[in-house]
Amino acid sequence: MNIALINGSPKKTESSSGALLHDLKSLFPAEYSIKEFRMNKPTLTEAEIEELQGYSTWVFAQPLYIDGLPSHLLFCLYQLEQALSTDKVIRVYAIVNGGLYEGKQSHHALAIMENWCKRAGLQWGMGIGYGGGGGMAQMKHIPLGKGPKRALGKAYTVFAETIASQSSGENIYASITIPRFLYKYIVERGWRKRLKANGGRAKDINRKVSAI
Repeated sequence: MNIALINGSPKKTESSSGALLHDLKSLFPAEYSIKEFRMNKPTLTEAEIEELQGYSTWVFAQPLYIDGLPSHLLFCLYQLEQALSTDKVIRVYAIVNGGLYEGKQSHHALAIMENWCKRAGLQWGMGIGYGGGGGMAQMKHIPLGKGPKRALGKAYTVFAETIASQSSGENIYASITIPRFLYKYIVERGWRKRLKANGGRAKDINRKVSAI
């Protein structure tokens, strides 16, 4: 089996989408032909499109942007739609990670991926909506299925089996395995630290701006 792991994050390095694909890759047998692709810009080259069409299975991983997909990735999907040959069977799977705690928040983005598959003549497999995914890049050292990755490990077991059997399934929604209040505290502490580092103050967030 040949699988294209497609990182749809706009980040060039240290993306949560990349970390999610790294964990998923560890579940596939060594004999699988697997290659990682990046879609962090709004255009694909003809060579990239041609190479992608050589893979029978595409697994996308991308961040959630206001209940949808990043704009640069939408441009890439449109390019692929225009270039694909309708006589080739390609099955698509997707992972959408959101900064919010609830994985269900990704259901619109997964629906966009499924509808795109129908429009492009591709076979939709299934998707995972993962909540609390913003810190995945910082948790590379934590084994899949352990600690905060416990729920992700369970979801990935079903996901990897579905991909391996080239079948379809219901979307799975999961969240980082820590209490919601603790995740909220960690996230807020992080953005307050970044705000201070950039010369801002926490009270500025609630400052009212007069209309012009």
